[in-house]
Amino acid sequence: MMPGAVIGWDMTAALELGKALGISPLITAELLPTIEAVMVTKLNEQMDHTNG
Repeated sequence: MMPGAVIGWDMTAALELGKALGISPLITAELLPTIEAVMVTKLNEQMDHTNG
């Protein structure tokens, strides 16, 4: 955990969300790490601009 920064997603919750949406777990597991990396970077950039 890092105060004031996003370091990642709850992957269990993300996998369950994909399942609830009818997305193949294999596809979800393949795509989530890339999507998570981009979203974490963008969220942290947005927080830096807001607080900076």
